[in-house]
Amino acid sequence: MRAPLVSARVGVLYASAAGACFYLAFPPIAIGLLAPVGVLLLTIAIYRSSLRRGFSLSFLTGLIFFLPLLSWMATPGFDAWVLLTLLCALWVGLMGIGISLVTRLPGWPIWVACLWVLQEALRGRVPWGGFAWGDLAFAQAGTMLGKYSALIGRPGVTFVVALSGAMLLAAAMAVKSRKLSGGVAWAAVFLLALIVGWVAPIGQGTNSSGSVSVAVVQGGTPQLGLSAMDVRRVVLENHVAQTLLLARKVASGELAQPAFVLWPENSTDIDPFIDPAAAAVINRAAVAINAPILIGAVVNVPGNPMGIWNMGVVWDPVTGPGARYIKNHPVPFGEYVPMRKELTAILGRFDQIPRDFLAGDEPGLLSIGGVLVGDLICFEVSDDQVVNALIAGGAELITVQTNNATFGGSAQPEQQLEIERLRAIETGRTVVVAATTGVSAFITPNGEVRAAMQQGEVGSLVAPVALTEGRTLSGRLGAAPEYLLSVLGGLAILAGVILSIRRRSRRTREHMVGA
Repeated sequence: MRAPLVSARVGVLYASAAGACFYLAFPPIAIGLLAPVGVLLLTIAIYRSSLRRGFSLSFLTGLIFFLPLLSWMATPGFDAWVLLTLLCALWVGLMGIGISLVTRLPGWPIWVACLWVLQEALRGRVPWGGFAWGDLAFAQAGTMLGKYSALIGRPGVTFVVALSGAMLLAAAMAVKSRKLSGGVAWAAVFLLALIVGWVAPIGQGTNSSGSVSVAVVQGGTPQLGLSAMDVRRVVLENHVAQTLLLARKVASGELAQPAFVLWPENSTDIDPFIDPAAAAVINRAAVAINAPILIGAVVNVPGNPMGIWNMGVVWDPVTGPGARYIKNHPVPFGEYVPMRKELTAILGRFDQIPRDFLAGDEPGLLSIGGVLVGDLICFEVSDDQVVNALIAGGAELITVQTNNATFGGSAQPEQQLEIERLRAIETGRTVVVAATTGVSAFITPNGEVRAAMQQGEVGSLVAPVALTEGRTLSGRLGAAPEYLLSVLGGLAILAGVILSIRRRSRRTREHMVGA
């Protein structure tokens, strides 16, 4: 059996470099094509290694990747940052065990790529709904590999990214071993992957259902960080004030009349269903702009004093509050505390989250101004299941309501924008983003940011946006690519285990015969 490619000591250098490449692929640096390089370097470090080495070096890669990537988590707390980093790195470490096994199989670059999909599928679900931030695909919106999302979705992009790095390594190894035919074959497949990504059509299977003008309001918060929403009424008044200013610009002919206005998540942390003053100022803004406003509200759960909802509410200038969407995927430890009793005893800071946000069970399909809108709230943009439900339901346009004020001044809003860009390509939909403090943006179906308000800006944007019906191939396939590739990865691990056991048994028998 072929030995590991490098010594354990040199492997540490390769694993460290791999983690650095993964981090640099994402904002704030955002060199997306460094992600395949990271896969190549990590695979060199753990190729056919022991299981212990596979885990330890991959865990090191995960630490070097996620610690700076998630540095914005230090705002809620240093312990939260470290614990989340350790959890994400653990999944990368477990994947490393699998890679050390499957690199012993024929066609190993394929199985390595499948394991990246499996790792992200598990990390995005376990525990407590998972944490998909940092998926390789989410760094690819600006590269030719990102276009694969329209064909085989977010998991397919991760597969192609990982396969590209593994194929480059396989080609180099074949050439070094003077197996030129194998090297040429892997190099040819690598080039084919790039060419397909380059020429792959975006929006194939979808067609235009018209266009409308949409307005986005970014009202700002008095401060950033954990105290960003402390002055709740000021935040609401900021968004009302910017909407009234927008209405004056529309009335003067400076801007087009929007079909509806998008406010961000937490634009009112005051429940407008029980606070008449909050309802009155929201209604004043809707009447002034003469269009429905999709507000972001924190709403009390009737009959449950310990529960609240993170909700998008369509506020009509004539009929008031109407259709609403309850966030399907609340963020653990940010919006609710799993194992509250046990963890609060260890980390007393959780008493700052006295009530838990409860999850909704219906997709965010809302009819607004004659448009079927698919609404997402903040971190839900990273959840395939929530996004796929909107497209399956016929959404013509995707809106994202987000509150990034807690992480203002960090790379988190830019990282989220890259996810939103990939979702536009994947779904063939325009994505309209409203953030309290930035980044708010209009993203075309090909992933291009057409207009944006950056962090720290306040104001509004109005733009005509394309409406789309039908589904891309990715939309029709849904979760099938992820399930298939994950199952193949699991079977490859099993095959690697069986092969290792057989070889170990053979060596034992040969040793006994020789003795």
